[in-house]
Amino acid sequence: MQIALDSEVRVGKIGQPVRGRVVEPVYAFDKLVIPVGTTATGRITKIASVSGGKRTEAALDADFTPARKVEVEFTGIKLADGREFAVHTIVTPGSGQMIEFVSAADRSGSKKGQPNAAEEKAAEARRAAKQEWSNAIKQVKEPGKMHRLEHYAVAQLPVHPQYIDAGTVYSAELQDALDFGTEQLTPQLSASIGTTPPDGSVVDARLMTPLNSATSHQGDAVEAMISRPVFDRDRLLLPEGSTLQGSVIQVHPARHPGRNGEIRIVFHELRLADGMQQKVEASLAGVEAAKVDNVRLDSEGGAKAAAPSTRFLTTTAEVGLGAASFLGDSFGETGPRAAGGAGGYKLIGIALGIGIHSQPFGMAMGAFGGTRAIYANFVARGHDVVFPKNTAMAIGIATRQSGATPPAPPVMQQ
Repeated sequence: MQIALDSEVRVGKIGQPVRGRVVEPVYAFDKLVIPVGTTATGRITKIASVSGGKRTEAALDADFTPARKVEVEFTGIKLADGREFAVHTIVTPGSGQMIEFVSAADRSGSKKGQPNAAEEKAAEARRAAKQEWSNAIKQVKEPGKMHRLEHYAVAQLPVHPQYIDAGTVYSAELQDALDFGTEQLTPQLSASIGTTPPDGSVVDARLMTPLNSATSHQGDAVEAMISRPVFDRDRLLLPEGSTLQGSVIQVHPARHPGRNGEIRIVFHELRLADGMQQKVEASLAGVEAAKVDNVRLDSEGGAKAAAPSTRFLTTTAEVGLGAASFLGDSFGETGPRAAGGAGGYKLIGIALGIGIHSQPFGMAMGAFGGTRAIYANFVARGHDVVFPKNTAMAIGIATRQSGATPPAPPVMQQ
């Protein structure tokens, strides 16, 4: 379940209640069982301590209450019809970002000629996914611009509370089955199951195999589970729970200087729950990724971590502060010393720069800040592409292959 908190939580203690809403529908076979808007309740289960090194570094940046990692669990859901279920979940942070489809044509902003039927179908899927996410997230009270600015201002204080913002998304994996009843699978419904979707179709899936450009290798097996049934009008083609089997075909870990990781996967086999298999050609068309991760997809399904666009701005600012510390007496000594300290370690750096009546000290701090910014943004090891288990993916079906003969109608358990 994808669950977004519907109100902010000021982190206080273990056991503190949290509340959210389901923002992606959950299906069983071909039936919707947990709709968008379902209420989820839970609690904070762990507030991790901060290591001495990170606490010292934060203190040098005038932050005496560095952020702690907070873990939660969801223990109950309540449907709109009043039914309640106790649940046992393992919860991991989600990105809070809608699945984004990126192709070479999208990036260039133009296409040669008119789009074909497959391209139009993929574009329609993109629009539908964006609209559905937008409608779901409207049910959550995300913080407004002024509220975010207030939180940002409070976070700059040396001592400040920690919040989990409304709209924060979590992936909650059920550890025990929920019983929604049974249905007999009719011959009419069974007849179409296993038919490969038409070219250009995009299916929603969850990654079952964690991927990391730092640790994954070419040839590693990859599995994704279809999370939403695929229909062709009223014909069921692929039920929820079907899996796509694939492999990593290209991977490059992040490295120095500032080179980001990339990974490319393809899917080549479709398996239904009853064991029926068929060959397909499918690749990544969209992925759930946090904005800060800056992941980009190419037209062939490759994912690459891109450098943040703000790195030039932040580096220029730090180097500018460092340069100000070298201006000398013509601009007064206090200003340059303070600028150098700010380039080094924020408020404490400013205080030391003013308190220690030494321009060389301010110059040293300024040089340190500028050098640190250049190293972090351009020289240090780049960022790897990391897709944890349960990452939401959109997988495009590129080539249609012949299907297998469907089995006899089984009894379906929801």
